[in-house]
Amino acid sequence: MIFRLLISILALSFASAALSFQLPASMLSQHHPLSASTAKTALEHKDTGPLRGRILTQYQKWKGTDYKWGGTSHRGVDCSALMQHLFSDAAHLSLPRTTGEQIHRGVQVAEHRLKAGDLIFFQTGPNRRHVGVYIGNRQFIHASTSQGVTVSTLANDYWHSHFITARRITG
Repeated sequence: MIFRLLISILALSFASAALSFQLPASMLSQHHPLSASTAKTALEHKDTGPLRGRILTQYQKWKGTDYKWGGTSHRGVDCSALMQHLFSDAAHLSLPRTTGEQIHRGVQVAEHRLKAGDLIFFQTGPNRRHVGVYIGNRQFIHASTSQGVTVSTLANDYWHSHFITARRITG
C-alpha cells in the first residue's frame, strides 16, 4: 500500500508557536498506541490523491531548509519560492515568483472546502503575506521564518487568525 511506503519514509514534523516535535515513522505503525495520532490521520486523510503524495515526497527534500527572504535554493528558501519548487516538481505547474502574484492564480476556495494542493495565504504584517500548501487535516507545508520548511496547523490560533484566502490552482 502506498501509504505504508510513505509512512515508512516520512517523519512528519508538526509546528506551532508553542510546540514543535517530530514523530518517528516507527510510531506510525498500525499496532502502535499512537496509531490514531494526528500524524497518521494527516497521512491517511480522505482528500488525498496522487498530488498530495507527490507534494509530501517533495516536502521530504526540503524539510528543515532554513528560511531566507528572497532565497530560492536548499541554502535558504522563502515561502513563495518553496511553492514554486513544490508545484514545479510535484505537478509540473509553473507558479509566479512572489506571494503577491501567486495569490491571483487559480480560483478562490473557502477555508472549509480546502483540498490537498490548495495554496493558502496569510497576512503576517501590514505589507507582508505568507503562503503555504494545504495537505489535509488542517495541516500545511510552508517555509517558516523561525523553523524553516515545516508543517504547521490551521488549528493554531496564529495561523487561523492571519488566514486571508485560499486558491485552488489544480483541477
